[in-house]
Amino acid sequence: MLIWQSALEISGLVRAKKLSPIEVTDAVLSRIDAVNPTLNAFCVVAAEQARAAAREAEIAVTKGEPLGPLHGVPVSIKDVLFTRGLTTTGGSRLFADYVPEEDAIAVARLKAAGALVLGKTNTSEFGHKAVTENPLFDVTRSPWNPELTPGGSSGGAAVAVASGCGPLALGTDGGGSIRIPAAFCGVYGFKPSYGRVPEGRGFPGGFAGVSHVGPITRTVRDAALVLDVIAGGDDRDRHSLPREAGSYLEACDGRVKGLNVAWTSDLGYARVDPRVVELAGDAAAEFESLGCHVEVVNPGWEDPEEFFGTMIAAQFYAAWSDRLPEAEALMDPTLVKFIRRGGAVTARDYLRARERADAYWREVHAFLERFDLLLMPTVAVLPFAAGQAPPREIAGEPASPLGWMPFTFPFNLTGQPAASVPAGWTDDGLPVGLQIVGRRHADATVLAASAAFEEARPWSERRPAL
Repeated sequence: MLIWQSALEISGLVRAKKLSPIEVTDAVLSRIDAVNPTLNAFCVVAAEQARAAAREAEIAVTKGEPLGPLHGVPVSIKDVLFTRGLTTTGGSRLFADYVPEEDAIAVARLKAAGALVLGKTNTSEFGHKAVTENPLFDVTRSPWNPELTPGGSSGGAAVAVASGCGPLALGTDGGGSIRIPAAFCGVYGFKPSYGRVPEGRGFPGGFAGVSHVGPITRTVRDAALVLDVIAGGDDRDRHSLPREAGSYLEACDGRVKGLNVAWTSDLGYARVDPRVVELAGDAAAEFESLGCHVEVVNPGWEDPEEFFGTMIAAQFYAAWSDRLPEAEALMDPTLVKFIRRGGAVTARDYLRARERADAYWREVHAFLERFDLLLMPTVAVLPFAAGQAPPREIAGEPASPLGWMPFTFPFNLTGQPAASVPAGWTDDGLPVGLQIVGRRHADATVLAASAAFEEARPWSERRPAL
């Protein structure tokens, strides 16, 4: 079926004049019409604009004009990323009617490469929590079981890709917001190195220094194709990295044989659902058959939850406290609580937390001098009920507020590249993710490892029965 074709397949067929961008766009918009009322992946569907862009793309093909690498490929954009001329709310009633006058840098690059924007995908309010719900657009649901959450905060993006509503979605990740929903939805999520994709203008930040823009896709090579388009420095973001030599798509063919790989089921401190450990551990063992040297490890790092939470709460307080108490009734109560928590953080507390983050990086860096890759589950639990708070008990033991997602936010603090690949499905059909973490700036190695695993254990043919 057309809706399940990869971005690489679509762009190749469009380029060969065997497929019309109009045909692709109509098929995907029909799919959105069919499944979005149940799943609520899209909060804004830009059908008119997408069809107009598809007509222009078709004209470019017939005229023989130069075509970009994503020409005619449909893409969705998370609703925290600015899109020129298209309502962008951040999942907040405070911006219910906001229409930016410029695109986020990554969005502009996707458009320049020929991608067709379908609309905006749902998020938590300003991405403040790792589930997808907000007072403006309500709850997003898993395509595998609509009673369950897809995770978040890029949950709408992951649901769109998993349910056949476009091969590409652009998300953001400040603590796991690309990788968690990728794991819960059985798709591929890639968090590039910090600075690899420039940020530019957006909503006031609560994730300064830890936020990444990246793709959610059904295949590894589609994510690499997106990264080839959106990566590279831009002086509007002084933290952005210069463009690397070579192609990320070509990096997917890189050798993984001989890599030193570490596997940890719990980072030494996390509580994890045994079903998650079993599936993720079995997936990690596959790397032995790929020719890697796999070692079971306990890194011995401290749990960074306390100082991560201190930093982010303080930043949300700085960004949004002037809206309280007047706008409190319009905001998600969990966001209000988080902002108030940040108000209790002193300058000393904040700077101490930053120092602890620096010390944490030194530990991680020293550990990874021995290993090319670090593997672990992406999330500690299976998908839980949509619209409900995350579990505070795991494997019969009490868990901290972030105890259900202990594997993702540490690598926002360190800025390393990290991906979630589908490790497998439980007996009752719920996806589990394996996280692949690379050395600093080793995006190409993470992509190569992801592609090798995908070839050994392909997942894209497994689709939810919607």
